[in-house]
Amino acid sequence: MNKSLIDWSHQEFSNLPWRKNRTLFRTLVSEIMLQQTTVSTVLNHFERFIQEYPSVEHIAKATNEQLTVSWKGLGYYRRARNLKKACEYFHENFNGEIPLNFDLLIEAPGIGEYTANALLSIGANQKALALDANLERVLSRIHGIKEQKGPKLLKLLKKKFDEGEIAPDIEKFGPRKFNEALMDLGRNWCKANKASCDLCPLSHDCSAASSGRPLDIPIRPAKKSGDISFNLVLLRLLFFKDGHIYVYRKKESEWLAGQYEVPTFTLQCEDSNFSQYPFLDFSDHHFLPEYKTLITKYRITNKVLVVNDQDLKQLNVDPSLYQLKPVDANSNLSTATMKAIQLLK
Repeated sequence: MNKSLIDWSHQEFSNLPWRKNRTLFRTLVSEIMLQQTTVSTVLNHFERFIQEYPSVEHIAKATNEQLTVSWKGLGYYRRARNLKKACEYFHENFNGEIPLNFDLLIEAPGIGEYTANALLSIGANQKALALDANLERVLSRIHGIKEQKGPKLLKLLKKKFDEGEIAPDIEKFGPRKFNEALMDLGRNWCKANKASCDLCPLSHDCSAASSGRPLDIPIRPAKKSGDISFNLVLLRLLFFKDGHIYVYRKKESEWLAGQYEVPTFTLQCEDSNFSQYPFLDFSDHHFLPEYKTLITKYRITNKVLVVNDQDLKQLNVDPSLYQLKPVDANSNLSTATMKAIQLLK
């Protein structure tokens, strides 16, 4: 490890809100928010969320619908439900305290090995390695570990860490600063598809940099036949009445579970197994206004159509399946629904 990397990390990123007034609770919230989400996105939501839910107890006692509304804009709403489950567990079993014990932490619903180690190392500054994708990549390159990215590599890195072969100076710099600096390095200079070795203060001691082919480490798994994306065309129907709009609540097994969405139908899909929305035979959609979204393996073209009672009847859409909700921020309308409404303004 290099002191200049620690200094760079502190100088550039100590102003991140979850790194100020560091607590275990703030670490828990930020780490779950940052899963599968960029730092810039979380920056726009973290402090507001903490003000609304300042403790484990506040999240534990919130309803799923309240939490979903507060999580809007962060995406991947399953993380919000996992956060609630973890807080409920801590509230019921530890009086709202987060235990500083790895085995106890991973017993909590929604807490995996990474989050447990992040709570210990970053939250409590205890000796642990928070092996996220950034640390997996950076440490593999520094030590020249030519192993395929995934569980086997993570297990090997953990073994080398436990044996003192990796990060022997972690306590010299402090586990929190050490983990954060490597995360910052991986996020900014040592990326999966671009390694800026000329900017990295660790490049002189990095096996991958010395090889001249840093992107070869870690080994990327070959794409499986299932690693493909599908084009999907959806039709979103907007039925307005007295400042309200027809919506339905998404089921637990559906995308954006717990949120309200306008009547939505599949017009075209390259995936014959797709079943999130019912199919509607409506060919006259090519000139409708549209917006693009992306979710899981689907590239979605969303067509938007404003309808009335007669239109619903002609389309064989049963209005009894929907309810009227106000068009405002408190209605827990899905992001896709809000985009459809905004498209017509």
